[in-house]
Amino acid sequence: MKPPTRRSTIGAVLTGCLSAALLPASAAHAAEVRTADSATAESFARIADAVLTERTETLVNTRSAKHLAPRHSGTVRLSKRLARAEDTALSSLETRKDRLASLGEAYTGADTRVRVGSTRVRGGKATVRVTETTTLTYQKIRGDEPATTGFQAHHELSLTAGPDGTWQLTGIRPTDEGPRPVNAPAEKAAVASAASGPNATPAATSWPSPSRPKTGGSYNYAAMATYAEKYWSNYNPAYRRFNDVGGDCTNFVSQALKAGGWKHDSGLYSDYRNWWYDSSNQTMSWVGADDWSWFTLSSKRATNLSNVYQLGVGDVLQMDFDRDGAKDHSMITTYRSRSGVPYLTYHSTNTYRKSVASIVASYPRSLYYAYRT
Repeated sequence: MKPPTRRSTIGAVLTGCLSAALLPASAAHAAEVRTADSATAESFARIADAVLTERTETLVNTRSAKHLAPRHSGTVRLSKRLARAEDTALSSLETRKDRLASLGEAYTGADTRVRVGSTRVRGGKATVRVTETTTLTYQKIRGDEPATTGFQAHHELSLTAGPDGTWQLTGIRPTDEGPRPVNAPAEKAAVASAASGPNATPAATSWPSPSRPKTGGSYNYAAMATYAEKYWSNYNPAYRRFNDVGGDCTNFVSQALKAGGWKHDSGLYSDYRNWWYDSSNQTMSWVGADDWSWFTLSSKRATNLSNVYQLGVGDVLQMDFDRDGAKDHSMITTYRSRSGVPYLTYHSTNTYRKSVASIVASYPRSLYYAYRT
C-alpha cells in the first residue's frame, strides 16, 4: 500500500513559518540587497529542514506519524513546479529504498538538521545558502552493520515574494561536487582530466561477490581509516581545500593514504607518474581522480579489484557517473562488516560510512573502479 501523499510534511511545517519574520512583499520589492535578520534566517532554515527531512524520511522503514499529516496551505508554500519536482524526487527515493532492501540495507531512523550560512533579499527574491547535516541509523539486517552513516551537504534555496505578501520556495539546488547524498536525486558531476594513462578495469557491482580478503600489505590501513573518519567533516587545516575548484574528494583520499604510509614520489607536478603535496603546490595525481588512478596503477601501489564488494579498509573506490571514460569521484573504505559490505567515507559531499550498497543503489548506471591499496 502506498503511503499518503508526501507533500503533507512540507505543507504542515511551512504553513505560516515565514509570517512576520520575513520582509513583507511590499518591502521586499525594494531594489537594494538586504541580509536577513536572525528570525528570518531561522524561518529559512525551517523551510529547508522540512524539504530535506521529508526526503530523508522517505528512506526510513518506520517513518513517524508527523510525516503523514494532511497538507495545509499558508503564508509560505512550495511553488507548484517545485512541488511536482519534489513528488518526483520522493518517488525516486522510494525506488531507491526498495533497491537498497534488495541489497540487504535499510534504515530505522534518521535525523536531519539545517543551518543557514547566508541570506540575501533583493527585490522580490531571496537566496539562501544552507548546510544540511543528516545521520541515518542502519537497520541490523546482517547484524554487523555500523551504527550510523552521515553526511553534510550544502544547498542554495530560492524564494519569491508574491504581490499578496506570501512567499514561495521555488528552488533548492545542491552546491557540492561529487555524488549526491543518499536522500537526493543523482546529478551528473564535473568531468575529470582529459589526458590519458594506464586503463583501470571496471568492477562488478553484484552481491554477493567472490571473497578476496585483504592480507599483509606494507601500509597502516587502520591509520588511513582513522584519519578519514576524523576529518570527514572537520577538514585538516594542514591541507588546502579544493571544494570550489573541481571537488576535494581525491585530495582527501590522498591525505588518508599518506597518513597510512604512502610516500611522496617527486617530479613534475603535471606528470601523473609523480605524487606529492607541499606548502605551495601538489601534483595532479594528488587532487585529480583520473591522474590518481594512473599514478596508482603505473606505480603498482594498487591493483584493480573485480567487484566493489571486495573492498577492504584502506581500499579506494572511484566512480564514472556518465560512463564517458573520465573518473568523477574518489572515496576510501573506512569500515567493512563481517558479512562483507564495505563502507566509504569521502569529501564532496562530506560523508561518513556510506555503504557500497547505498552508492550502487543510487547510481546503478555508473561505472565503478575498485582499488586494492
